[in-house]
Amino acid sequence: MKRVAAGVDVGGTFTDLAAIAEDGEILTTKVLSIPTDRATGVLAAIYASKISGSAFAFIAHGTTVVTNLLLERTGARVVACVTSGFTDLLELRRQERASLYDLTKHHPAPLVTRDDVIPVRERVVPEGVLHALDDSGIAEVVQAVMARRPETVAITLLHAYASPAHETLLQQALTAALAGAGVNCDVICSHDVLPEIREYERLATTVAEAYARPAVRRYLGDLKSRLTAQGYPAPRVMTSAGGTLASNDAAEHAASLALSGPAGGVTGAAAIARALGIRGALTIDIGGTSADVGLIDDGEPLIERGGDVAGVPIALPRVLVEAVAAGGGSIGWLDAGGALRAGPESAGAVPGPAAYGRGGVRPTVTDAHVVLGHVAAGEWSGGVTIDASLARRAMETLSAPLGVTVERAAEALIATANATMARALRRVSVERGIDPRSVALVAFGGGGPLHACGLAERLGMLTIVIPPHAGVLSAVGLALAPERREGLTSFVMETGAIHLDTLKALLEREAQRLRTSDGETLTSRWWARTRFVGQGYELDVAIAPGDTGEMIAARFLERHKARTGFVLDRGVECISIRTALVGDPWPVRFARGQRNASRSEPAVDVDDSFALERTITGPAVVRLPDATLRVGAGWSARALPTGGWLMEPA
Repeated sequence: MKRVAAGVDVGGTFTDLAAIAEDGEILTTKVLSIPTDRATGVLAAIYASKISGSAFAFIAHGTTVVTNLLLERTGARVVACVTSGFTDLLELRRQERASLYDLTKHHPAPLVTRDDVIPVRERVVPEGVLHALDDSGIAEVVQAVMARRPETVAITLLHAYASPAHETLLQQALTAALAGAGVNCDVICSHDVLPEIREYERLATTVAEAYARPAVRRYLGDLKSRLTAQGYPAPRVMTSAGGTLASNDAAEHAASLALSGPAGGVTGAAAIARALGIRGALTIDIGGTSADVGLIDDGEPLIERGGDVAGVPIALPRVLVEAVAAGGGSIGWLDAGGALRAGPESAGAVPGPAAYGRGGVRPTVTDAHVVLGHVAAGEWSGGVTIDASLARRAMETLSAPLGVTVERAAEALIATANATMARALRRVSVERGIDPRSVALVAFGGGGPLHACGLAERLGMLTIVIPPHAGVLSAVGLALAPERREGLTSFVMETGAIHLDTLKALLEREAQRLRTSDGETLTSRWWARTRFVGQGYELDVAIAPGDTGEMIAARFLERHKARTGFVLDRGVECISIRTALVGDPWPVRFARGQRNASRSEPAVDVDDSFALERTITGPAVVRLPDATLRVGAGWSARALPTGGWLMEPA
């Protein structure tokens, strides 16, 4: 029996499964998501694959549980313990405006109410302990926390990244008191979550971990029990950093799952890019609810130090992904001034676009494509049947008030969605010193191949890659993602003062700390978070045992020059070391599988005998197994030996 690795990606509209056999053969399935019970959607996709439980080597899962908790504010009640005098950090943030020019716009409220932030009488300064945490101070905090009946407790004390003794003392006291009262409650310390400088980011990230952990633990525990009861393996879970963790480990690192789903797509796109010899690319995953934009740098997904998720700063390593509310289900509407808008409201899986015939009546981007013949009527994967008359009826609600034809309204709605996505692509690339014209565009998801040419034209891009299995590439990326464990440790030091043996010992110690057994074959990798002395942001540079401070500084200067175009005549310092243990990815053989072209604007038949050297010149539409490729006017598409398509200006 062939062993398979499976990836299951739960989206807002569809749940996708990709199963990759040991010989590289790929089987894919797609079912409608169940918004009220994501675990049932995962099981439905596995059942639809008709693969026996014993055939699975593992099942990797991309989850949106944390993102949804942060968006909907349905996480646990958190009580935060913070050094006295710093209890307003979550309110003050970085003292920047939510919008520079819109004075009515405000940041989202913190995850912890002001009444649930407890001051702790202690103080550590760079020179040492200024005010020790004594028994009376601990007793005050314990009493205040117990009175508030928290679901989780987050402890963030000043400079605990360098001196965690006070956090540990308080954690021990609170754990004992809560257990004695029969309360099952996690007490989480910032030095375990983010042992790095910057008090606000450390506090916000620790609170996010505490806020999400109970729900993540329940969800993964339920999913694990339901899978194992049916003879399937316990799930591995995708992290924001582009690797997978065992479900038990993932449940204790909830904040690291904030971008679990989108990271899978960029991982899959990077595998395709490497197979084609492409080192730099922008990626766009267009689903039913959103479009997720990423960046591939030197053949690998770009990993950054973190950022906001639903307005909550989470300063943990993550694959760069920027999501915008523009997808196939984005609803078209007219604002008060009569201007056409696309999203952010989405038809989702229920009721879905009008063309699905599931009760939706409002026009969506998908309906616009159906009206223009880009998406063929009839049966599609995932149990969807497209009804062109319903799509046209919905689009008439836009065309009538605009005073234009249905077709013109559909074109305008697609152009509006393209403009939103193009802005996100520019932000991801230009803000990092990358000219979009110098890299390829890898477009996937159900809508990626439909919008690729329009987006490339807006950005002046000349190369488009449509991967094989484009409609389920995020699931493919999940199955390919290796096991990966991440760790951070504080290391504030100028590069000129770094001693070779000291650095080597630190790197090896951190790698050993992340290992769960001596027999593991995971590969150790390290990065130093570096900056000019006094600078306000950092860049990660790869390092290894045996590197000197001068070598680290030289790599930083090279990377800073490439990113910003300049360097400063100033010393270079490290602030932390990031360590990753990475396993081997599951083998894959990308091969052609496109067939059954749609019967719409001039359609092209594609089957297994299709000649690889044949080129299609647009405008044309090719129906793929799980998506639709639209070759725009002035573009040509060539089928690739790896599967998928390469598009260039004709």
